[in-house]
Amino acid sequence: MATNTIGVVAPERGIEMRGIERVSAAERHDVRVFDNFTMWLSANLCLPVVAVGALAVPVFQMGFWDSALAIMLFNCLGALPVAFFATLGPKLGLRQMTISRFSFGWIGAAVMALVNVAACIGWSAVPVIVSGQLVYHLTGHHIPIWGGILGIAILTAFVSIYGYHYVHRYNRYAWIPMAFIFAVLTTTGAKHFQILPTPMWSVAELAAFVSFGGAVFGLATSWSSYAADYNVNQPEGIPSSKVFWLTFLGVIVPCILMELLGLALSTGFKGDGAGDLAAGALKPLGATGTVMLGFLALSVIAGNIPNDYSLGLSMQVVGRAFSRVNRAVWTVLGAIVYVLIAIPCAGRFDDTLKNFLLLVAYWLGPWSVILILEHFVYRKGKYNAEDWDTRTALPAGWAAMTALALGLVGVYLGAAQTNFVGPLAKMINPPFGMDIGFELGMVIAGVAYLMLRPIEIRRGS
Repeated sequence: MATNTIGVVAPERGIEMRGIERVSAAERHDVRVFDNFTMWLSANLCLPVVAVGALAVPVFQMGFWDSALAIMLFNCLGALPVAFFATLGPKLGLRQMTISRFSFGWIGAAVMALVNVAACIGWSAVPVIVSGQLVYHLTGHHIPIWGGILGIAILTAFVSIYGYHYVHRYNRYAWIPMAFIFAVLTTTGAKHFQILPTPMWSVAELAAFVSFGGAVFGLATSWSSYAADYNVNQPEGIPSSKVFWLTFLGVIVPCILMELLGLALSTGFKGDGAGDLAAGALKPLGATGTVMLGFLALSVIAGNIPNDYSLGLSMQVVGRAFSRVNRAVWTVLGAIVYVLIAIPCAGRFDDTLKNFLLLVAYWLGPWSVILILEHFVYRKGKYNAEDWDTRTALPAGWAAMTALALGLVGVYLGAAQTNFVGPLAKMINPPFGMDIGFELGMVIAGVAYLMLRPIEIRRGS
């Protein structure tokens, strides 16, 4: 690896060969600390984030100001675990799902890695659906949505297989044209935006607020399960506060702005998803608007790259046999799977997105609480990072897995989905329910872990 004249280590050429192996302190030469901001800025400055804000009015039947409040509040809450976990990358030199071994043990972490693979696949499928819609409009309906999905997936996989340095190199600049295009889109669509009145506050309105907030939270916190993957090469001495705030702002700034834009677009235009809404807003620009739609279709690459890249790393956490397969191979296989999922889901995008976002929040909430409690209560921020691959030095993991399972029971009681409403959720707001699944899941998992982890420690694991 070569060093340039200003002391920044140049990225290796070709496909990254390192997988989940720990990066020692002596090997960490990536001094571009500001990448902690641009990484997440580019990843979230894309149409799928706009699509989340666009759910508030047609799906949750909310007004403008209550939707805006939910967007700001739940984005800040969802970004907190992402920012915290990001500080562990330079501190430990370990990937995010590998760090979960210090709470869940060897087998438990393997199970959670598989869950994360499923989440990565889902989060890859959602953006390519939006891209497929845009390509469909851009080509005058000549290229079907499935064709656009396949094309964007190929481009995304091509970038993500090269690894860490190429991911940062792309996301370091990808936000610039997107910021300009979204500014133009906002300007051209502004005359159609409406400030819809907030419904009278009632149990039904509170249920809509909390349920929509769960979707917003699900998007922001979805980066938690691979937050540390993107700064493991940064020096150990970087102040954690700097990493925290750069990551936090990198998530909430684009998420809040894009979701507010989606909310505004949904009040002035009609369509199935953010692709249709964007096409309507840019239509007055004629050919220029068509070109901008093309760039918007490509914007999802920056958000999909982390999903594809971290999918390969998560597969390596499943076991030694899996870790011997290069991360890039798992990335390609994952791309094939999410394309096969995205194509049939494209026709019912809003329901697909709503249900998926809440599903993500369900497991990530309890999982995040367990890792945070392990860090602050039991390890007090101190890890023997060299134990990451020594099965006998890791916890048995039964406390974490039991706490997670109990948290998911809370999720079951409080969930309110299109096809299922939990008994407690239905009791609060019959018959539609109030989705408090992720709140209950986090609280129950946290209390259970505080009770069970001391027993596990006393038994020597």
